[in-house]
Amino acid sequence: YMVKVVRESLSSVECALLLVEPIPHVGEPERILLQRIQEEQLPCVLCINKIDTVEKKESLLEVIAAYNEVYDGFDAIIPLSARTGDGLDELLRQETYAQPGPQLFPDGMTTDQADSQVCAEIVREKMLRCLDKEIPHGTAVEVTKFSEREDSGIIDLDVTIYCEKASHKGIIIGKGGEMLKRISSAARRDIEKFMGTKVFLQTWVKVKENWRDNPNFIRSQGYNED
Repeated sequence: YMVKVVRESLSSVECALLLVEPIPHVGEPERILLQRIQEEQLPCVLCINKIDTVEKKESLLEVIAAYNEVYDGFDAIIPLSARTGDGLDELLRQETYAQPGPQLFPDGMTTDQADSQVCAEIVREKMLRCLDKEIPHGTAVEVTKFSEREDSGIIDLDVTIYCEKASHKGIIIGKGGEMLKRISSAARRDIEKFMGTKVFLQTWVKVKENWRDNPNFIRSQGYNED
């Protein structure tokens, strides 16, 4: 679904920015995107992220060569590190490709997503930050209750975290529930800041094996190809 969205959006942009890791291999999704970029005759900037993880900078030449072999029309190739900030100034200079357009949303509007969806994304962000390298990426976050108390304005928020394995559930909950409490506390603070009111947050973790292969569940999370 996500690849389809990216592929279809290429017809309505001024420039494509392809963000890749420093691996000297071009995957099939990237090949398909580069083919579409060529068909649309779009300017394309190749960004090689995570260069702080590369021991020998000479190996970046192998990455560049691999992508040039597939597509030799890059307007710029920028090695960078989002972690250290290296190369970001050069990346920001590429904004000249962007053309001013009409104002599509009112002043002060920061997103067209529902508040509940933003809250779910905040919870997932805290999972990524708290669990770091242990994070089981096969997780989904669903808001099952989102209501405001009439007397106090407090938001009651129930969130379910789905994972694919029982072992993943143990990692997310942590010893004595410590990790889940840490995730929930960090999420609640940011949700309160976003909503501008107090939030009563309850979180649960459930195992749902192979949920990523379940079309009905995927659609229930808002990903619909229709």
